[in-house]
Amino acid sequence: MLKKVLPAAIAASLLAGATATTSQAAEISANVSLVSDYRFRGISQSDEDIAIQGGFDLGFDNGIYIGTWGSTVDFDSIDGFDGSLELDYYVGWGMDIGENSAIDVGYLYYDYPGDDGDEGDYQEIYGSFSFHDLTLGMAYSDDYYGETDKFFYYYADYSFSFGENWSLDLHAGYNDLEDDTTFLSDGQDSYTDYSVGLTWTVLGVDLGATYVGTTLDEDEVFGTDWGEDTVVFSIAKSM
Repeated sequence: MLKKVLPAAIAASLLAGATATTSQAAEISANVSLVSDYRFRGISQSDEDIAIQGGFDLGFDNGIYIGTWGSTVDFDSIDGFDGSLELDYYVGWGMDIGENSAIDVGYLYYDYPGDDGDEGDYQEIYGSFSFHDLTLGMAYSDDYYGETDKFFYYYADYSFSFGENWSLDLHAGYNDLEDDTTFLSDGQDSYTDYSVGLTWTVLGVDLGATYVGTTLDEDEVFGTDWGEDTVVFSIAKSM
């Protein structure tokens, strides 16, 4: 899932099994994680506090997958966005197209139940191409968070493992906002986010530390520290 590949995101599978659906083999999985700060595209979604996250996925042998993912959120610093939960629903298709390359395309809907004021819900379509350890991708929304008009996101990820239980993940993303008057508090219409993450797997538990930042300052993020550089710690369990 595109969104959860970004900083402070998806944990590993907790439950995996096999079932049969219309003669097409499928695999069901679930994931759960605890993070010290839920950062999405570099900006805190939890008021720089702890967030609990988890989801379920159903993937088929033909490359089609569907799933849902949720996280606690806290936007109380912004009038009208007072919900405490984010729920994502997605469907996509991913497939190897060579020995070391793959593609992934899909649709993702972000739901923020409990918002009393401005409408937080929005949708995106996304796509990515992976070659060896490098992934290049983009996402597009016709009306971004808070009904703030069109949005494009371009990103690059590079991940590799070293040793038996260590992995390093590098990320850079460019956020391009069509409307330069509403999403960020001072009318900023674009920014860059970046991260460097290290994961250590020990006794089946994934421990992570990710340095996350943006090119934004307080005036551009509603007078908060939500876009400033920080280190996000995470813990995940897989089996």
